[in-house]
Amino acid sequence: MNPSALPNSTGVDPALGARLTSLCDEGWEIWSRFDSEVRQDHWHPFVAADYERVLQTLLQLRRPGLRFLEWGSATGVITIMADLLGYEAYGIELDPRLVDIARSLAERFDSRARFVAGSFLPAGYTWKPSDGDGRIGTIGDGTSGYLQLQHPLEDFDVVYAYPWPGEEPMMQDLMRRYGGSGARFVLHGGTEGVRVFRRGQRES
Repeated sequence: MNPSALPNSTGVDPALGARLTSLCDEGWEIWSRFDSEVRQDHWHPFVAADYERVLQTLLQLRRPGLRFLEWGSATGVITIMADLLGYEAYGIELDPRLVDIARSLAERFDSRARFVAGSFLPAGYTWKPSDGDGRIGTIGDGTSGYLQLQHPLEDFDVVYAYPWPGEEPMMQDLMRRYGGSGARFVLHGGTEGVRVFRRGQRES
């Protein structure tokens, strides 16, 4: 991606565009190293998102004062991106190694994005689908991260996630039960790319 790829209507100045470009480029480099050093020997659920497509969605949704949360923030690229765009940005990630990478990346980009190690599932949450199969896929178990964030899920205006196949229904259930009434839920992955939901209804 290059700064000139951003539409003029987004209001992103060239300096910010350059920082976002550099962030995405470094994110891909980190992912390449992680894939070769970790994933080739041991399976890991972290797969890099299409940063540029997510960026376009964040640009469309941004408004002054919005609070952003990424479920499974991995190396932190998207959460840092949200911070640079003016969101109050937070990420929850189960793998402490990735949290350390994200914090280091945020420091290099002079970002105030905040990351905690833990689960994005609220304490006490149990997935109870109608078919009785309550497995949670690749999400894993851990202490809920919301206490560390000092914000419950309902405090966030935009929530982003990149589900593996089969995990989306549980995530939608989480937003219905715990998300803010006007929150937008951004899902990435699959054949449809980036999608935005509000109150359970798809907006785009």
